[in-house]
Amino acid sequence: MRLLERLKGGVVLGDGAMGTLLYSRGLQSCFEELNVTDPERIIDIHQQYVEAGADVIQTNTYGANEGKLRMHGLGDQVSRINRAAVQNAKRAANAETLIIGTIGGMKHIGGVTLNDVEREFMLVEQANALLGEGIDGLLLETFYDETELLHALRILRKETNVPIIAQLALHEVGLTQSGTYAETILAELLEQGADVVGLNCRLGPLHMIESLQLMSIPEKGYLSAYPNAGLPKYADGRYTYEGTVKYFEDTAEQFVKQGVRLLGGCCGTTPEHIRAMKQVLATAAPVLEKERHARPAPVVVKEAPSIQKATLAEKAKKDTTIIVELDPPKTLNTQPFFEGAKALKRAGADAVTLADNSLASPRVSNMAMGALLARNDIPVLTHLTCRDHNLIGLQSHLLGLSALGLNEVLALTGDPARVGDFPGATSVYDVSSFELIRMIKEMNEGRSPLGKTIGQATTFSVAAAFNPNVRHVDAAVRRMEKKIEAGADYFLTQPVYDLDVLHRTYEATKHLEQPIYIGIMPLVSKKNADFLHYEVPGITLPEEVRQRMDGHATPQEAAQEGVRLSEELVEEAMKLFKGIYLITPFLRYEMTETLVRYVRQKQEQREELNA
Repeated sequence: MRLLERLKGGVVLGDGAMGTLLYSRGLQSCFEELNVTDPERIIDIHQQYVEAGADVIQTNTYGANEGKLRMHGLGDQVSRINRAAVQNAKRAANAETLIIGTIGGMKHIGGVTLNDVEREFMLVEQANALLGEGIDGLLLETFYDETELLHALRILRKETNVPIIAQLALHEVGLTQSGTYAETILAELLEQGADVVGLNCRLGPLHMIESLQLMSIPEKGYLSAYPNAGLPKYADGRYTYEGTVKYFEDTAEQFVKQGVRLLGGCCGTTPEHIRAMKQVLATAAPVLEKERHARPAPVVVKEAPSIQKATLAEKAKKDTTIIVELDPPKTLNTQPFFEGAKALKRAGADAVTLADNSLASPRVSNMAMGALLARNDIPVLTHLTCRDHNLIGLQSHLLGLSALGLNEVLALTGDPARVGDFPGATSVYDVSSFELIRMIKEMNEGRSPLGKTIGQATTFSVAAAFNPNVRHVDAAVRRMEKKIEAGADYFLTQPVYDLDVLHRTYEATKHLEQPIYIGIMPLVSKKNADFLHYEVPGITLPEEVRQRMDGHATPQEAAQEGVRLSEELVEEAMKLFKGIYLITPFLRYEMTETLVRYVRQKQEQREELNA
C-alpha cells in the first residue's frame, strides 16, 4: 500500500501522456502493441517521466483490453501485452517509483456498444494480467459514463485489495455526462471502494480547477487530477497541443489548493510539463480544508408548447394508419417528388417518411424536403442515421428538426458508406441506434447527451427499425425490447414479402404495447425482385414471389403484378397490425398511391361490416 502511504504524507506527482506523445512522434499504430514490439521506446518515455520527477508512472495499457486489441488483430494478446507493459514500467522505475496499471473506459469500442457482461469479462481479464506482474495500484481513467465507472470499480474491488484510482472525464465544468454533479459521483465511488477519485482528460487546467472548486475535500480517500494540455489543434492532418509548460507550472499550486493529492497530466502533456509541476510541488503542503464554491443555480428547462396533433405511435394504437416512404430526389429536380407527396396525401396517407441517404447514396437533405412538405401541411417522419453524423452533427440535426416542427424521427444505424455511390467515404457511427434513441429522449427532457441544458425541451416521437426477415425472430424481438428500454415509441419493419413472416411477427410481438408499421414495398420487375433478395441486407423474398414477377411481356404488366402481390400482403397485414408502411420504389409514387387507396378501401369495408 505504498501509494496510500505517500498520499497520506503529501502531494504526489504523476506522469503525463503516453499516447499523444507517441502520436506526436509520428506513430499511429496500436500504441499498446509497442509494449512487445518496441519496448525500448516505451521504457524511454517512462524514464523521461521518472527523470522529470514523477513519483507515479502508469503502464501503457489504456486500450489494452480484448475489445480494442481485437480491432488490431490482437484480441488474443491481452495477457502478453499487459504483462509486458508492467515489466517495461519496472525497467524504467527507480526504487522510489510507484507503478499503477491503467485501464481505460470500454463502453464504446469502434462504434459498438458492449453490454455489462462483455465489459466485465474484458475488465477482469486485463486487470488480472496487470495484477499478476505486481503493481502498486490500478487506475481507471477517462470514463465518460459514470455508470460504467461505478460498475468497473465494483467488479475490481472484488478482485483485489490494491489501491484503486477512479477518474471521470467531464464534458462540462462540474457535471458528468448525465448532468449529475461530479462531486456526487466521486463520493459514490469512494463509498464503493475507490481509494483515490478525481478527474482526467477532456478539460484543461482552467476548467478542471473550476470543477474542483465545486467539490469538498473528501473525508475518506484522496482527490486526483490529470488535466489535458488545453484543447487540441488540427492542422495538416495532425492533432497538436499548444498548452505551455509555464501555464502548467502556474496552475499546479491551484490544484493543490483544491485538495488534490495526486496530480499528473493527460493528453498533450510531456515530461517538460511534469518537470515544471515538480518544481512547484517540491514546496507545496497538502490542503486539508477549503471553501467550496456555490454550485450554479439549476437551469430551469422550459417545457415545449403542448402539441395537439396525435403522434404516429398514438394513431397506430387506435386505427389503421399509413406511412408512405418517398425518397428525396438525387438531383435538384424536385417537382416529381412534390407531386408524389401531394398525391399520396390526397389518397389518404397519414404521413410521408423521408429516408436519410438510403443505401449510402447522397440525396437532397431530408430535413430540407421535410420542411418544404410541412409548409404544404403534409405530415413528415424523417429518418436519421448514425452513419453520416458525429455526435455534434446528430445533436445539431435534431435541434434543427425540432426548430422546424418535424417531431417524428426514425433512429437508424444506417447502411455502411462503402455500399453507396462513394465507397471511399467514411462511416461515422459515433453512436449506435440504441444510443441515438436515448439521446433523442434525453433531449425531450431538455438535456443534451453531455448533460448540458438545451433550453426548451424537444417533443420527438421516436420510431425504430425492426427486421422480421430473420431465421430467429425471438432474437430480433429481444433487440426490439432493448430499443423500447432506450425509449422507442413505435417500429417500422423492413419490407415483408411472405405471409408466414407476417403471422410469425404478430405472434412474436403481440405482447408489446408499441405499435408496429409493417413495411410493404411493391416490386417493379423480376430484376428488382432478385436484387432485393440477393443483394440488399435484411430483405428476403420467397421463391414463389420471384416466380410471379417473372415472364411478364411488358414492364407495365410486371409492375401491376407487383402491386397485386402488395395488395395481398396489405390485406393480411391489416388483420394483424394497425400500422402500414408503404415504401415507394424508384419514386414511382403512383404504385404506392394505388396501395394507399386500397388500404382505405379495405378499411371502409371493415367499418361498414362492423357498423
